[in-house]
Amino acid sequence: MKKKYKILIHVAFWIYMFNQLLLGVAMLSGKKYDAFDDFTIYPITSFITFYSFYFTYGLFFTRKNKLYTVLLLIAVIAILIPLRVGLEYLFWKYIGYSHLSVKEPLLVDSSWWFNSLRLVIIYGIYALLIKLAIGWFDSQKLRTELLLEKQSGELALLRSQVNPHFLFNTLNNIYSLVYKKSEDAPEAVMKMSSIMRYMLYDATTDKVLLEKEIEYLKSFIELEKLRIRHKDFVEMTVSGTVEGRTIAPMLLIPFVENAFKHCSKNVVNPGIRISLAVDPLQIRFEVSNNIRKNVTVTKDEVSGIGLTNLRRRLNLLYPGKHTLEIYSDEETYTVKLNLSV
Repeated sequence: MKKKYKILIHVAFWIYMFNQLLLGVAMLSGKKYDAFDDFTIYPITSFITFYSFYFTYGLFFTRKNKLYTVLLLIAVIAILIPLRVGLEYLFWKYIGYSHLSVKEPLLVDSSWWFNSLRLVIIYGIYALLIKLAIGWFDSQKLRTELLLEKQSGELALLRSQVNPHFLFNTLNNIYSLVYKKSEDAPEAVMKMSSIMRYMLYDATTDKVLLEKEIEYLKSFIELEKLRIRHKDFVEMTVSGTVEGRTIAPMLLIPFVENAFKHCSKNVVNPGIRISLAVDPLQIRFEVSNNIRKNVTVTKDEVSGIGLTNLRRRLNLLYPGKHTLEIYSDEETYTVKLNLSV
C-alpha cells in the first residue's frame, strides 16, 4: 500500500476517535462533567498507547513461540499502564490543578488504574487491527504482483516455444522449393520476410491488431500452398468488422499449422477450411481439415508445443473468456475457439 494511503487510514482513524470523544463530551456536558483532560493529556497518552502497539506489531506476530508472544504483549501492557498513569498524574499535579475550581486531593486510586488498563487494551486492539489490515493488503498486492510476474514468465516461455517451431517449419518449406529450383522460391522468401517481420516486431507486444494476425495467417497459408500446389486446397473466410479489434499475437496460427500437418494432400476442394467471424462481443475461429486415411490424429500435438501448453496460454491470456473445442471423426478434424473480447 502506498504511503499516502496509509497516512489517510491513520488520519481517518483519529478523526473517528476524536468524533467519539466529542460525542461523549456532548452527552455528559449537562452533568457537571469536566472535559479538560479529554482535550489535553488524554489525546497524548492515547497517541502514545496506539503507536506503541502499532510499531511493536512485528515483535508479536513474527515469532513461532506463542508463549513468547503472550509474554511480550503482557510486558508492553505492563509498561504502558504505569506510563499513562504517570503522565496523567504529572499533568494534573503541575498543569491540571490550576484549571480546577475545586481543589481535590490528587489520589491514584484503583479506578484510575482500571481506566488506564481499559484504554490500553482498547487502543492496542485498534492498533493491531489496523496494522493487520494494512499488512494483509500489502501481502495480497505482493501475491498479485508475483502471480503476474509468474504468468508473464510463463507466457514468455510459451512464446519462445512457439516461434522457433514456426521458423523451422517455414525454413524447411523454402529449402524444399530452392532444392527443387522452383520458380516459387522468390515468392516464398517474400512471404517468409512478412512472417519474420510479424514475429520479430509485432508479436512482441501483449496485443496486436486482428488485421495483423490475419495478414500473418494468410502469409503462412500462401507459403504452405506453394508446396501443395492445389489452388483451392485452403478455403478461408473472414466475416464481421476486424478494424480496431485486437488479439494476443500468434494465438490462431498453431491451429492452422496443425491442420496442414495432419490433412490429406489428396483432397482438393478444399482440404482445409478456416473461418473467422467477428462480432462486437466475440471472435469465433474454426479450423477443420480432412484426415489422411489410416492415420490417427494425436490431439496432444498442436503446433509442436502440445495442446496442454496451448490451453495454458489461453487460460493466462483469456481467463474465463474463452472456449476451446476439439473433436474429430473418421474424415475430419475440427477446432473451434471462441474468445470474448
